[in-house]
Amino acid sequence: TVWAFAAAGVVEKTLFGAIAGAAMNRIGDFNPQNLANTVWAFATAGVVAEALFGTIAGRAVNRVDDFKPQEMANTLWAFATAGVAAEALFGAIAAA
Repeated sequence: TVWAFAAAGVVEKTLFGAIAGAAMNRIGDFNPQNLANTVWAFATAGVVAEALFGTIAGRAVNRVDDFKPQEMANTLWAFATAGVAAEALFGAIAAA
């Protein structure tokens, strides 16, 4: 998984780019943990993927009630660390 690459410190931008594309195509299959782990990995690796973050933000807004507190925290941390604004997502999490 992309989480494993980031946790191991393996940052290959081509690989992360391919993973971002594949993730966006399958975002409907992602549960809250998958969403949180994906943005965490990209933020941890320092790989900018604004389109992916935007797609994940849109999906997460619709599933925010399914997020566990740790998944919410990791998601917010990832967006903040990556410097990606997601007003709707932040508002949905604040209201949850």
